[in-house]
Amino acid sequence: MWIQLAITGLLVALLPLSMVWASKDSNKFRKLAWVTLFLTFDLIMFGAFTRLTDSGLGCPDWPGCYGHANPLQAHAHISAAEAAMPHGPVTLTKAWIEMIHRYLAMAVGVLIISLMVLAWRNTIKSAWAERRYHPGLPTALFLLVCLQGAFGAWTVTMLLQPAIVTTHLLLGMLLLGMLTWLAARQITHAPLAPEAARLRWPAWVALALLGVQIALGGWVSTNYAALACTDFPLCHGQWIPEMDFEHGFTLWRELGLTKDGEYLPFPALTAIHWVHRMFAFVLLAWAGWLAWRAMRIEGLARSGRWLALALVLQLMTGLGNVYFSWPLALAVAHNGGAALLLLLLVMINYKAHITASQQGADMRSFV
Repeated sequence: MWIQLAITGLLVALLPLSMVWASKDSNKFRKLAWVTLFLTFDLIMFGAFTRLTDSGLGCPDWPGCYGHANPLQAHAHISAAEAAMPHGPVTLTKAWIEMIHRYLAMAVGVLIISLMVLAWRNTIKSAWAERRYHPGLPTALFLLVCLQGAFGAWTVTMLLQPAIVTTHLLLGMLLLGMLTWLAARQITHAPLAPEAARLRWPAWVALALLGVQIALGGWVSTNYAALACTDFPLCHGQWIPEMDFEHGFTLWRELGLTKDGEYLPFPALTAIHWVHRMFAFVLLAWAGWLAWRAMRIEGLARSGRWLALALVLQLMTGLGNVYFSWPLALAVAHNGGAALLLLLLVMINYKAHITASQQGADMRSFV
């Protein structure tokens, strides 16, 4: 099974690797970095689709499916499980969704290994690597993707425990952010106005606020609290509804249960949803102000406009999920919007960082 899975991951990765090596771009490392970033974004979207279709336990073991490399070989086991529990988590469709997610994850892992190997090969060959090709970040990405794989396994073996699933989501977003920084380093950016350096700390704050909001959103999703409030701007017709923060934000517990093993009360789900909703306005205010500032700075205006547009779209998909009772397409789009916001904020952070670094270098040269 392990050999078959490894071959499957290599075959899935072969297409993007072939595109990179067949491209006319002489800088294969840069091309590979951007292709890996694109596929990681797709993987996060498909991971959201897997979670939102309740396919996380479509194959209740790991890394295969009932000890096999694909659902076709496990068809008899899947059919038996579906017959025993017709409304349970195991169906042939959900098994394929879960395994395709794993195949994509393995392919991204292969691409990250390729990035690391290229970076180290170039460093050893030249005995010194330019900053953009330094192997430190690709090596950190390799270690992170191994950790992410471990949490993917625990997600299944620990039966979708909310803390594990939310951590799995956060690690995926961290992987996307680090790949964005790596890809941004491969581009020769046009000089920015000196004012861009002043956005360095506000941009970091925006990124930190987004990280908190993604964690809260993951907690909503993994606790199935998306429909705990079905009206807006009120919740159950109140600005501050009845809520149970103690049970709602107890991190280490089983899905749907309190730490004492009792069923999670509905006010706990309300608290989870309400906090995510309220914090969204904090993020919207700060990131909206950052987008407005960026649009007024030469070289950052385009990034600012994209950030403002992404914020509006994220707000619309969030409201749409409430008003239309969490339709699958909007729910996946809302997850994708969070990933897009992360990508844009990392890019703004990178541009502000290199501007501040350049100003520091110029000051040292002057002295």
